[in-house]
Amino acid sequence: MRIIPIHASAGITGFESPASEYLQLSLSLDELLVEHPNATFIGIAKGDSMQGCGIFYDDLLIVDRYETARHGDVIVANFNGEFVCKILDKNRRMLLSSNEMYQPQVINDYDSFNIEGVVIRSIRCHRQSPLLVNQS
Repeated sequence: MRIIPIHASAGITGFESPASEYLQLSLSLDELLVEHPNATFIGIAKGDSMQGCGIFYDDLLIVDRYETARHGDVIVANFNGEFVCKILDKNRRMLLSSNEMYQPQVINDYDSFNIEGVVIRSIRCHRQSPLLVNQS
């Protein structure tokens, strides 16, 4: 993959020619974004409860099942039969949203709760990928 280092600041009107400098790196997006390929899946975010930490509707979530969830991690969990993306508060046994419009959710002993993985990356597609058209 060729990386063209264009550093764009808000308000500029032109770019230096991208061909003037480029780096040839032996790097793939898989290597950059996925740490444990056999334990990773991609989910699609729905809703607006995680906007405060930069996860928006239809963003791609790279979820790593190998990683152990720590306090403050963004996780995907199965909570009472529903897949949710939330911030894990291990100390208070709660699932937190990053949008003030949503209340924290206590994880009670009687709840069905299973962490599916830790969100290690999120990706925003500015044009819809034809591969994802029927997935949302």
